[in-house]
Amino acid sequence: MASKLLFRTCCTQLRSATTISSTSTITSATHKTTQRGFKSRAHPEFTTRTASPIQAAVQTLITEMDERHLRRVDRWNTNKESRVEQRVAYLTRRGKADAPTPEQVKEDAANNDYRRMDETVELALQLNVDPRKPGQSLRGSLALPHGNGKTFSVAVFTDDAKVAEEALEAGAAVAGGASLVESIRDGSTPLSSFQRTLASPEMMVELRSVARLLGPRGLMPNPKLDTIVPPEELLGALKKQMSGMSNYRTDKEGIVRLGVGRGSFGCDKLMDNLREMMNEIQSVKPESFGKGKKGQKKVAKGTKYYLKAHLSCTQGKGSVLVDLRTLDPTSSFFMSDPL
Repeated sequence: MASKLLFRTCCTQLRSATTISSTSTITSATHKTTQRGFKSRAHPEFTTRTASPIQAAVQTLITEMDERHLRRVDRWNTNKESRVEQRVAYLTRRGKADAPTPEQVKEDAANNDYRRMDETVELALQLNVDPRKPGQSLRGSLALPHGNGKTFSVAVFTDDAKVAEEALEAGAAVAGGASLVESIRDGSTPLSSFQRTLASPEMMVELRSVARLLGPRGLMPNPKLDTIVPPEELLGALKKQMSGMSNYRTDKEGIVRLGVGRGSFGCDKLMDNLREMMNEIQSVKPESFGKGKKGQKKVAKGTKYYLKAHLSCTQGKGSVLVDLRTLDPTSSFFMSDPL
């Protein structure tokens, strides 16, 4: 009897010792994993991202674009001859009748420098809005002080023949009234021939017949985008649209993405465009916002309108987290360095 009791006691002590040792092993392994982390090409070591002031973020992107261009120039100069030969071989094998000759290709490579890609700088701004709720879906357009670096072909819908003729002279892709609507409906005027549309109020009745063609492509004139204007203001609106009028809209997650310029603009012009964009977003701030409880009409005290902001460029590897204090127009650090 005593031997059985002694055996049970030994088993209990052994089991508890095993549990303690395994727990300590797991704890130490967890501690090591927390300290070291699993590092590989697919899972790099985790590092906490620090938010940068807006001016520093813009300068970081410009520096990255300059360095990327210099690396490409070096690779081009190193492999210039082989790339030219590859281009000549391709055009000889699959080139069209109007393709450049091998002599023209070699002369172009010898006389011209490596062409730099002018990347677009984009701001992704996450707002504390729920687009599914009434009044919280933001949509509009704004003219940036220095433009967005893009040009658009515009179609002008007006029943005034004189205004249509002046619009064509000013650079409109197509202009007209009922005849233009009919040509779009029967396909003689392709939708790919223009990227923006302008219309006078009296033409909206005519445009109903092609709403199913224009609407899904975002080409239907809309008062929120200032694309429905009186006939006497059509030419002024045409110049703005052709010079790169920027349209913005919140997606289903409440994020506004807008190109604020090109890398060739420089830091000062990009900052001016960012300032204009943030003032516009602040001016259309809804009275009620936030993903609160259903039926909640008033905004709770301390609810933030801006949640997060990232600045990126076309061919960058990632984005730069921006300090919201330097983007909020109501902040004392707006467009400045808080440090």
